[in-house]
Amino acid sequence: MNTEVLLGVTQGLALTMSIGFLTYVGFILVPYLRERPRPGGDPADFDWHFLIPCCDEEYVIADTIAYLRATFPSTNIWVIDDASRDGTAAIVARVARNDPAVHLVRRSEPNARVGKGEALNAGYRALTGRLGDGVDATRTIVVVVDADGRPAPGCLATCAADHLFGDPQMGGVQIGVWMSNRYEDEPFPGRGRWANAFGRTLVRLQDLEFRAPISAMQIGRRTTGTVGLGGNGQFTRLSALRKVAGDSGAPWRGSLLEDFEIGLHLLMAGYRVEYTREAYVFQEGLPNLRRLLTQRTRWGQGTMQCIRYLPRIWRSPYISTLGAAEVLYYLVQPWLQLLGSLVYPLPWILLGAETFRQPAVVSDWFFDGPGWILFAIYGTFGLLPFVMWGPVYRMVCEPNTSRRGAAGLGLAFALYIYIFYITSWRAVIRLVLRRNSWSKTRRNAEEPGTVVPAGAPVPRPERPVPTPAHVGRHRLDARSMPASR
Repeated sequence: MNTEVLLGVTQGLALTMSIGFLTYVGFILVPYLRERPRPGGDPADFDWHFLIPCCDEEYVIADTIAYLRATFPSTNIWVIDDASRDGTAAIVARVARNDPAVHLVRRSEPNARVGKGEALNAGYRALTGRLGDGVDATRTIVVVVDADGRPAPGCLATCAADHLFGDPQMGGVQIGVWMSNRYEDEPFPGRGRWANAFGRTLVRLQDLEFRAPISAMQIGRRTTGTVGLGGNGQFTRLSALRKVAGDSGAPWRGSLLEDFEIGLHLLMAGYRVEYTREAYVFQEGLPNLRRLLTQRTRWGQGTMQCIRYLPRIWRSPYISTLGAAEVLYYLVQPWLQLLGSLVYPLPWILLGAETFRQPAVVSDWFFDGPGWILFAIYGTFGLLPFVMWGPVYRMVCEPNTSRRGAAGLGLAFALYIYIFYITSWRAVIRLVLRRNSWSKTRRNAEEPGTVVPAGAPVPRPERPVPTPAHVGRHRLDARSMPASR
């Protein structure tokens, strides 16, 4: 048939992309499975400061401050209110009046509400202004957490280890991210069985994503020396931030992916960045698909913005050729997803069109010729890199998950990945239209129908927070984790 050659070419291209990605997955999977816990250090060797950027966070900020003060009593908390239009600032001000370890940094429009990076810069300036030049910046650690973040109790001891901030060349450490509401039975109370089943699955897939493939990617990056930082559970040494900031007083440079961007600057400044899954921070998973698309569109656009650093990365004497290649691969991912969204469907479209024109010829080619073999290989290599993460997640992260449940999560994750094809197109459209506004992700408590008075914390039942004894174990008892906040 006339389309046989075209089918072979498109399938070959798609298969090449799939095999390349499968090779990369194998590269990151082996060190992930071989990872073993290492001893922690003494948190008293360092001074710890939490930065919490807030924009309309009255639903969660009171509980977050209370948790941090109870769990880490020797630390300071800096809440940056980014011109919130709700009761966020009033809540924090009330707490700060009675607790000298809590500090409120106020921002006002028109300079506010222009991105998380600018809010963090304001917190950095307030912190350095208070500490002054006499502080030992090498032993001062700045911790960025989201307004709903719950760092596990042992995370400071983990990050104080000799191989982390005990190493003077360590500029930043990223801890693992877990979804706090992955056990919540009804993310949408009163919305019906199927809506809640979808919401539960979506949250669980985010937990799988962060704790399995993203964690594996970070561990694999140790080989290339290009471990990245995340927006929640991000630890940075103050002296490193000062070097990155220079005279500008702004370590964060305005990308919508400000976490990955600051990590790049630390690497280009000659510091090391590490990742540990022995410590972790809890955050809310998003059960709402629309909000998830908004969040991931912002991340995709931020990744596209960071591609401007490639010339500096290639010229940097601190980043190896292999490291520069790994960063390049990461930064082109959204563009590869755009290409994939065009390439992967082509064999199916061509086959459907030819079947409509010559059903007998297609039937012979597919069943009696090489067609079914080509499509079987095509499908296997296309699905395997994603489906495998379900059983891996069960083996490493959630041993209480059933084998059937793990297999189901793997198949669901293969579908979940298609979200990124959508968000990549949305991100590139925003770039073309020069829309760089920060789209804040609404909290779960802000779902329509949820009414909470301004300034009042949202009451949610929770399971016991893990004790420090849990931190550092290779496998953690899933039943000891907190539920949604």
